[in-house]
Amino acid sequence: MQNRLQCFVAIVAVSFCGICSAAQAATPHWVASWGSSQMRATGDALPSQELTGTTLRQIVHLSVGGDKIRLHLSNAFGESPLVLDRVSVARRDTGGRDVIQPATKIAVRFGGRISVSIPMGAEYLSDEIALPAVPLSDLVITVLVRQAPATVTFHAGARATSYVLHGDHVADARLDSAKTVTQWYFLAGVEVANPQAAGAVVALGDSITDGRGVTTDANERWTDVLAQRSARNSIGVVNQGIGGNRILEDGLGPNALSRFVRDVLAIPGAHCLIVLEGVNDLGVLDRLAAHPTAAHEDLVNGLENALRQMVELAHAHGLRVLGGTVMPFQGSEYYHPSEQTEADRQQLNQWIRTSGIFDGIVDFDQIMRDPSRPGYLAAEVDSGDHLHPNPAGYKRMGEAIPLNLLQ
Repeated sequence: MQNRLQCFVAIVAVSFCGICSAAQAATPHWVASWGSSQMRATGDALPSQELTGTTLRQIVHLSVGGDKIRLHLSNAFGESPLVLDRVSVARRDTGGRDVIQPATKIAVRFGGRISVSIPMGAEYLSDEIALPAVPLSDLVITVLVRQAPATVTFHAGARATSYVLHGDHVADARLDSAKTVTQWYFLAGVEVANPQAAGAVVALGDSITDGRGVTTDANERWTDVLAQRSARNSIGVVNQGIGGNRILEDGLGPNALSRFVRDVLAIPGAHCLIVLEGVNDLGVLDRLAAHPTAAHEDLVNGLENALRQMVELAHAHGLRVLGGTVMPFQGSEYYHPSEQTEADRQQLNQWIRTSGIFDGIVDFDQIMRDPSRPGYLAAEVDSGDHLHPNPAGYKRMGEAIPLNLLQ
């Protein structure tokens, strides 16, 4: 009897393990291929009434490819449900930015349904979509908005053209007479199923990461350049930059620490983080009036402690962290930094280089500064405002990151 019982237990255990193995094998390995940080609507966002009852077509540029995809939609800042009647995806046609390849169009479902109501403050994943994702390709996402909440969730600095047209035009190959905007609405990410993917690199930053100064629709951000280089290693790159973002206080968008869980730790497949933040914190302090030395000391100390918190959080979730040094911004017409501001930047950068808390350093300061005037951007990479790089500068940034640091 005991032998029979042992045999029965063994058979059940083997069968159970077999079921577990089959379930694990059937579960896709999801990796983020594209993403954008979500923000509460600002003055230049389309209001709720202009989005309700419209077809919204948006184009995103993928990094790593995969066998199938799923969408990550967001109503993070909405104070009522976001209701979408229909959502579709397709590959972009060469005939125009808003033109899809009809043969590739697939209806997106949520729990098997074609419509979805995303509760206030929530984010939803779509069902799996049987559209293979080509690395470094454009994906067209078209939604029919039945009801947009009064407080819209969007990303201000898309540097990509989106199309808005009243009525149901989800099936249209082209959106003729559509209004164009350079923002993304309700789109937080695109994930791909790719068991061979090494993971995703998340870039957390401000307008320099977001791409201020690039050509619209040209994919010239430093993260785009890095994605081109990383594609051969099946590594995704996710840009989580917000223009005007700060580490310690809200600005345009929530501060970097408050959005860290949503914009870094929750990214599928994330295994490496590059942090390039701090220039706005440094610049704001003396922008309108000079402050005593003690205020500057407190600011730099606060930035160091906040960066340390980010590293601790990332390490606790298994991410490597690369610290990016803050680039020069002497001569900035917006911040007109003082000598003390420059001293703060130098102090913070020295701490980033020598604190030992990071798993690697990307010395953007050294890469981008004028050798004869270290407080200034080099002329050939300066967009003209002495704060943001030009496309050549972003190219230099993206090409200077050692790929071995991303592993």
